[in-house]
Amino acid sequence: MAESPAHRFGQIIGNTLEAVVQPYLERFCAQHGLFLDHQSRSRRARPGKKVAWQDSYGNTHDLDFVIERDGNDETLGRPVAFVEVAWRRYTKHSRNKAQEIQGAILPLAERFRWNNPFLGAVLAGVFTEGSLEQLRSLGFHVLYFPYETLVEAFGAEGIIIRFDETTPDEAFQQCSEAIENSPVDRIQRIQNRLVESNQAQLDQWFSALASRLARQVVTVIVIPLYGRLNRFYDISAAIQFLDAHQLYEGSGEFRKYEIRVEFSNGDNVSASLDSKQRVREFLEFVANQ
Repeated sequence: MAESPAHRFGQIIGNTLEAVVQPYLERFCAQHGLFLDHQSRSRRARPGKKVAWQDSYGNTHDLDFVIERDGNDETLGRPVAFVEVAWRRYTKHSRNKAQEIQGAILPLAERFRWNNPFLGAVLAGVFTEGSLEQLRSLGFHVLYFPYETLVEAFGAEGIIIRFDETTPDEAFQQCSEAIENSPVDRIQRIQNRLVESNQAQLDQWFSALASRLARQVVTVIVIPLYGRLNRFYDISAAIQFLDAHQLYEGSGEFRKYEIRVEFSNGDNVSASLDSKQRVREFLEFVANQ
């Protein structure tokens, strides 16, 4: 089936958005000794062009950008940031797109939870406040380029992108060709205008990224847990047990270690582990993040 002109236009806008943020991500990674993976990068550490990672269940998720620690072209590193880029023209599609981004990134965030990765969404076009808040409530940092700032950036170079559902395919086709055939300096001016009109949001987003990846350990809490397993079948019986229970160090059989590591930026990572060796591995892993 042939690709519709409207869909092609949307892909071009999405590619433009990726081209806007990619140099900033590359510069950030160079400054912090990190590795940036993206689809336009040829890399022997992974097959094909897609930036694909598997979750705990073996499902593969394709992403736009992944920042790794200790990664290079030959070796996959430890993922410390997942970033998805998306464009939507109509509010009726914004909630679905937010859910798609959740579905792609949250399973990976769960698998690599010890990394406590940065979850990033770079969005442009028309998104409802509800869809943006949905992502933020789940721990995503959202960089949002409103629709009007895109219209103005392209319009300043004589390219009209203010389309709606009544726009004929011919208009989408002509606009796509105008963008694709534009000289490099014209596209660069469009990107620069888009950045200038959203500079505060861009700075805030990268500040959050830096805060996450430059964090320092400030507290490590280790709680050895002991005790017999006490099982009850109603609340009143459990309360009676608590009322009569005497607390003292080392009471009963050792169960596990509860670990909590707190960082300078307010983040924390917790684990429940059943041996000293696993605790040591966990703490060494955190120390290398």
